[in-house]
Amino acid sequence: MATTIAIFGRHPKPESYPYIQELFNLLFKQNITVFVYEKLYLNLKDYITFPTQAITFKSGESLEQNCELMISLGGDGTLLNTLPILQHTRVPVLGINIGRLGFLTSVGKEDMPLLVDVIKNRNYAVEQRTLLQMDVENNPFGVENVALNDFTIYRKDSASMIIVHVYLDEQFLNSYWADGLIIATPTGSTGYSLSCGGPIIFPSSKNFVITPIAPHNLNVRPIIISDDSKITIEIENRASSYLISMDSRVAEMRKQVRFLFSKSPNVLNLARLHHVDFLSTLRSKLSWGLDTRN
Repeated sequence: MATTIAIFGRHPKPESYPYIQELFNLLFKQNITVFVYEKLYLNLKDYITFPTQAITFKSGESLEQNCELMISLGGDGTLLNTLPILQHTRVPVLGINIGRLGFLTSVGKEDMPLLVDVIKNRNYAVEQRTLLQMDVENNPFGVENVALNDFTIYRKDSASMIIVHVYLDEQFLNSYWADGLIIATPTGSTGYSLSCGGPIIFPSSKNFVITPIAPHNLNVRPIIISDDSKITIEIENRASSYLISMDSRVAEMRKQVRFLFSKSPNVLNLARLHHVDFLSTLRSKLSWGLDTRN
């Protein structure tokens, strides 16, 4: 059966062009049909030679029946941007890291020949990653109301804290006096939440973590909860507005509203090479087990 993949990206840096050219050359040499994200194609067409006329796509609708794997070219941020395209499909995504430090992008840009062989032989593993869904009146993100990594609420005015009241399954949990609050998935536990003192959670653990950002009360610490929990958030803010984000999407809020969070019925299928697992990624990205003494 013929192999068909999609390639997604945003604005690759010029120094990555040789690696991208190598990828396309290897794919077409193996007679692998390639769909290219339209914006990526427009950004590359003057710098990359496509052996044949590229087939472009704009949304996930055309991929569900025609594509078996998406390749993300960039760092973790680029891979996060595949979510609006893939969340209603079963197409897995595999990241090539041509950016900086990445937990989600499991293939280095120097591994293009290995990757193409893996694609050709369909020799990769697929993990289902939990998504966090937000429901709020007049949702500023519209239908893109899910996150693979995290939801964050944080103050816009540097002069005052915000108060975040949190309820779990309609039972009061806590009022956080802080610069903000993060609700992270297991995938997002190695991101912003980790830098704010949150724990690392295994991708299969079926949990969320609630992590305060610079809390006023030092005895307030991150808490791990079941991903079956329904989370309600209410905001008190002396300033006229505050900011919220879901992964890389940011919006300014001017009303005191109730946010409802739950596990999305959809998942993101994350592909990886068989020799790259969560524990090996932790060791390599966080330099665990290395003796750094001279």
